[in-house]
Amino acid sequence: MTDIVATLVGEEDERRQRRGWLFSAIWLAFLVYPLDRIRQYRGPWEWTLVGVVSLAVFALVFVLGFREFRRRLHEEDRRPEQTRRAWAVLVLLTVLLVLVVPAAGDSVLTGSVYIAVFGIITLPGRAGVAVVAGVAAAVEILPRVVDGWTPDNSAAITVVAAAMAAWGVRTLVQRNAQLLEVRRRLADLAVVAERERLARDVHDILGHSLTVVTVKAELAGRLIELDPGRAAAEIADIEALTRQALADVRSTVGGFRHLRLDEEVLGARSALDAAAIELRRIGRVDDVPDHRRELFARVLREAVTNVVRHSGASTCTVDLGRDRISVEDDGVGPVGRADDTVPGVDHEPAGSGLSGLADLVRDAGGTLTIARGTRGGFRVTAEVTT
Repeated sequence: MTDIVATLVGEEDERRQRRGWLFSAIWLAFLVYPLDRIRQYRGPWEWTLVGVVSLAVFALVFVLGFREFRRRLHEEDRRPEQTRRAWAVLVLLTVLLVLVVPAAGDSVLTGSVYIAVFGIITLPGRAGVAVVAGVAAAVEILPRVVDGWTPDNSAAITVVAAAMAAWGVRTLVQRNAQLLEVRRRLADLAVVAERERLARDVHDILGHSLTVVTVKAELAGRLIELDPGRAAAEIADIEALTRQALADVRSTVGGFRHLRLDEEVLGARSALDAAAIELRRIGRVDDVPDHRRELFARVLREAVTNVVRHSGASTCTVDLGRDRISVEDDGVGPVGRADDTVPGVDHEPAGSGLSGLADLVRDAGGTLTIARGTRGGFRVTAEVTT
């Protein structure tokens, strides 16, 4: 599911990029004014042709340049080559407008809006403001110094208003790009978390099941001549365990696996009996609130697996309460090196199972304590108060 979310976020980003040119294309509607003036031009046909071609190229350069630079609007630090390319496009747009002047006259000043908009969007802050100021000054000064051109007292206001609108769009696109990046990272983190959960669950299933299978297989091997009936029963248990482990792996991959505390207590008794370890129980499953039973079941499964594997114990005590579960054995206790520890707990051999268990308990708002027990072995205690 999380892989699908990450894919959808990426596809949405691509769609935004593909639709980016539509915004710039909307602005092309204003070119109808110089185009109409060119249509009315009665001078040499060469200037008419130059005007039409230059105006068409102007529109194409604006759209393509806008699309190119829009992809980088989310970048706070613009690279020097990007800024140089933006200036090159602005110079090209200005030259194309100049070529339109002979046929379009003062209506060519309509194109100044495009230069202001492109500058404010593609250039760094101060440079963009300078371009807008220069364009605004040009549309006010040129009609007053060029013969035949009519001054428009609102031209500078139009340029500044368009630039402000473009600045707002630029800010909005930047924020959207940042939000999209955050969503992408969250989706990636969700994928990582899901993979860790899956790896942890598979480890729990196979670690516990294979440990019990190994112990029962050894027991069946010893009993096959002494007590064939008991050996056959242990082999039947092995078959049942392997089938259940396969079903658990399938349900884990499908995301539907839930542990039941009462079943884990029975499984713990079976595993400990096969290893000739006596189970002593304090408290009842009914004492544990429903919302904590699955977590306590995971703690019980991992702790009992470690008792069977490593402890060499003769007894194992499981203490169930409303807010805590404790599993303690009378085995060999902590014998690992000082550096073989899981961060956050004392005197505990390293292992992905206990590390994952500590993460689970912490995520549930509790604490996992692993230390030497009162009888020399290990004591694993999970406490949840939330």
